[in-house]
Amino acid sequence: MDESLAFMISIFPRLLAAVPLTLSLTLISGVIGNLLAVPVALARLSPNPLLWVPSAFYILLMRGTPLLVQTYLIYYGLGEVLPGSFIQKTFLWPYLKDGFWYAVFAFSLNTAGYTGEILRGAMSAVPKGEIEAAVAYGMSPWLRLRRVILPRAIQICLPAMSGETILLLKATSLASLITVWDIMGTARQIQKETYQIYEPLLAAGIIYIVTVFILIRLLNALERRINQHRAAPVSA
Repeated sequence: MDESLAFMISIFPRLLAAVPLTLSLTLISGVIGNLLAVPVALARLSPNPLLWVPSAFYILLMRGTPLLVQTYLIYYGLGEVLPGSFIQKTFLWPYLKDGFWYAVFAFSLNTAGYTGEILRGAMSAVPKGEIEAAVAYGMSPWLRLRRVILPRAIQICLPAMSGETILLLKATSLASLITVWDIMGTARQIQKETYQIYEPLLAAGIIYIVTVFILIRLLNALERRINQHRAAPVSA
């Protein structure tokens, strides 16, 4: 057996042990980011300049700057803004001393910017007849948003949101640059220990491909389930 292949097989268990951390980072950041995207999208649709101008600027900032720059600014910048002696006396210290939560913060804000713009477009694309029917039924604006507009908008933009989830999973590799030992971070650590450059990267790439494939299948199944009422009827 080739030495490189044997080495890759030997490090697979160590890389696989980092998969739960990568998935946790993706899941937590995705959930928080998608929740934050709702008020971002609503503010963007508002006719009030005090709401849509900050929202538009936030979306531009998140989409116009590299995620790596955002991550570095949050990881290194918070230490400049908040005094260390103050942080250590608060409940935030267990979180702020771990690079994982800085990565979650950065990825969540970035996801909120991207998904907020996607959700804004989907909410604008909700058929007006459905909204008019909700108004005629006597629904309040909040009830219309919760029962009609948001569910319909999510159905419309679900493929795009699934794509953003895949991009988020791959973007979590940037967390390795702020001492988070995910798949990529573990690969970098193996590189430093063994002085093998390509093999850890190839092994990590294989794991990412398999993980992305499984996630795509799960998201496609979710999309089919949510949009099953839109499936073409079976001909007689």
